[in-house]
Amino acid sequence: MKKAHSKEKPEPLKRRIRRWVLRTLGVLVALPVVLTLLYSVVPPYSSLMLFRVVTGQPVWREWVPLEEISVNLQRSVVVSEDATFCTHGGVDWPAVRGQAWKLFEGKRPRGASTITMQLAKNLFLWNDRDYLRKVLEVPLAMLIDTVLSKRRVLEIYLNVAEWGPGIFGVEAASQTFFGKSAAKLSATQASLLATALPNPIARNPAKPSSGHRRLAGINRSRAQVAGEVLNCISAPER
Repeated sequence: MKKAHSKEKPEPLKRRIRRWVLRTLGVLVALPVVLTLLYSVVPPYSSLMLFRVVTGQPVWREWVPLEEISVNLQRSVVVSEDATFCTHGGVDWPAVRGQAWKLFEGKRPRGASTITMQLAKNLFLWNDRDYLRKVLEVPLAMLIDTVLSKRRVLEIYLNVAEWGPGIFGVEAASQTFFGKSAAKLSATQASLLATALPNPIARNPAKPSSGHRRLAGINRSRAQVAGEVLNCISAPER
C-alpha cells in the first residue's frame, strides 16, 4: 500500500505578519548601528541632503576635516548650540528634565537638543518638530556618542549642518557668504554663522538683520570667555 503523503499546513497569516514585523524592527534597530560605525571613517550625507538629491534639488557640500575649520567657528558653534558638549554622553539630561517640567506645567518647552542629538536628527531622522522625533533622538544620540569620538561628532556635524537652501557644511557656507575657506573665518564671521544655525533659511550671515547681529555679538562675547569648551576635541580618538 502506498503511504499517504501528509501536506504541511500553511503558516497562519498572523504568525507571518508577526515575523515580518520583528524582522523589520530588527533591521531598523541595526541600521543606525551599522551606519554609525561606517561614518567613523566615511563622510556621511544627511537625510535632508539625500532627500534633496532624490527630488532633484541642488546640494552644495564640500567636506573638510576638522583641522581645516577655524577654531573660531568651532568655539562659536559649541557655545551657541551645546555648551556642555564635552561633558555629556550625547544627551544633556538636566536640560531635558528642565524642559520636560515646563511641558508638564503647560508651558512651551524650548529645545534641549545637544549637538549630538542634532546630528542624530540630521543623519537618521526628519526635520519636522514633533515629540516622536525628539524621543528617537535620545537613543540615537547615545549610540553616536558611544561609537564616535567627540572630535568626529563635531567634524560630521559641521559638515552636514544646513546653512541655507542647498548649502550644507561650513565650507560651502563660508564660501557662499564670505568668499573664503572655513579655515580663515574671523571671530565675527564665525559668530554670524553659528547664530544662523537655528534658522538657516531666514538668517543670512552675509546680510544679518539687526536681531541676528545682536545674537552674533552675544555669541562672540560668550565664546571669548567660555574657557575650555573644546578640551575634548584635542583628545586622542577613541
